[in-house]
Amino acid sequence: MTDKLTVSVLGTGIMGAAMARNLARAGHTVHAWNRTRAKAEPLAADGVRIADTPAQAVRDADVVLTMLYDGPAALNTMREAVPALRPGTAWVQSTTAGIEGVAELAAFAHEHRLVFYDAPVLGTREPAEAGKLTVLAAGPAEGREKVTPVFEAVGARTVWSGEDGAEGGATRLKLVANSWVLAVTAAAGEALALSKALGVDPHGFFDLVAGGPLDMGYLRAKSDLVLEGRLTPPQFAVSTAAKDARLIVRAGADNGVRLDVAEAAAARMERAAAQGHADEDMVAAYFASFDDKPHS
Repeated sequence: MTDKLTVSVLGTGIMGAAMARNLARAGHTVHAWNRTRAKAEPLAADGVRIADTPAQAVRDADVVLTMLYDGPAALNTMREAVPALRPGTAWVQSTTAGIEGVAELAAFAHEHRLVFYDAPVLGTREPAEAGKLTVLAAGPAEGREKVTPVFEAVGARTVWSGEDGAEGGATRLKLVANSWVLAVTAAAGEALALSKALGVDPHGFFDLVAGGPLDMGYLRAKSDLVLEGRLTPPQFAVSTAAKDARLIVRAGADNGVRLDVAEAAAARMERAAAQGHADEDMVAAYFASFDDKPHS
């Protein structure tokens, strides 16, 4: 079979739009849908065909890729799309939906005879736009030749973690990775907030840890967004980070593990969102350390 596919992308936010654009650049025929059509319209300049409904977007698709806000959004969208889907269509489900959410989505796929791939991604806006995401995938070995060109178009690496997407092996790995990302993001914000409160130049802290085991590029990159006021457009939004943090906390609780840091990160993200930072980069949780947004 040819490796040029018809791919439908449902959800064209930060990540979905970048993925659709890279699929089109790889030579695939791409149809895209977003609940707010205006967010999908710019993709037309890249050759992406914009659909009015999920059903219109998935008609004749070889692969459907969902990149929506959460599990319920993905399920509701696929319910709208399913009348136009052929049995045997591959469904690449990249929404961070949580363990229970993935099980529900996989059950829907089984009911409608879709081939389900649990395939969340690691990466933010910049790697998504560059086609350098890491794809975490679980799904049947038979049929992977159909989804592999999709993964290669959007990512630099694919990590397989099982042959049954319903088990959520890829999602479980994604939640573990995101727990670390949220922890270090919250810690970076708190270090900056404390330095401000104590009158310490944050660059003195960066110099102190430079080159040692406590130094990391992520700390400096995220800190720069705060110090230079470059919180929009977000790499990964506060509101989405808060949602993911709650999924992590729930996954831990459901499996007998108390995750105090993830719980605190969720609370910080939610507080920052309530202060008006929901659509800024998740390091804007920095502002949750203050009653009001401090002057820079």
